[in-house]
Amino acid sequence: SVGGDVLKIEAIKLKGKGSLSVTGNLGEVMKESSRISYSVVKVLIDNGTLKIDDKIIPKTPQEETDKVKVDPSEVYKRFDIHLHIPEGATPKDGPSAGITMALTIASILSEKAIKADVAMTGELTLSGKVLPIGGLKEKLIAAYKAKMKKALVPRKNFERDLEDIPQEVKDAMEIKAVDVIEDVLKEALVLWYEKKFATREYNCK
Repeated sequence: SVGGDVLKIEAIKLKGKGSLSVTGNLGEVMKESSRISYSVVKVLIDNGTLKIDDKIIPKTPQEETDKVKVDPSEVYKRFDIHLHIPEGATPKDGPSAGITMALTIASILSEKAIKADVAMTGELTLSGKVLPIGGLKEKLIAAYKAKMKKALVPRKNFERDLEDIPQEVKDAMEIKAVDVIEDVLKEALVLWYEKKFATREYNCK
């Protein structure tokens, strides 16, 4: 009744061959969600939705000499990613962190920062759709207590669950509905901009 807790996700990338490792006492559903998130981000890179600066991709000596511009997909083929959810003594499971993990992977691969005052929750499908979750009230109260300024929630939760949210939470925090992963990137990544999504606004109060 007094809210849940905010889950923080850490990530690093290391030169490697494209592997993903996830740690932090996670259940099988959450591990599967991390793999889905990684695949979704790869698709965003492959179709040009998530822009990758050629300068951040590790080059071979020959590529450096020849000044070759490598394909953006090499950014996830030449790095390993390690996702970690701290507080390993506390078991964590469920698909609700899907969009958060995808955002984290997108940020670490593109080297675009994430806005520090945005919280989010939502299950992610392989096609990039954001599905509803349970316990929205507890999660939004947790975000409010963590002094977040904006919360991204699945469209269906926004339409059916906002009446259960305390008014002080709604007054203190902008709550926005998201439908697809591109909406999440647009709201949470610093310097995120993609022309074809420029008119896609979900300004929900």
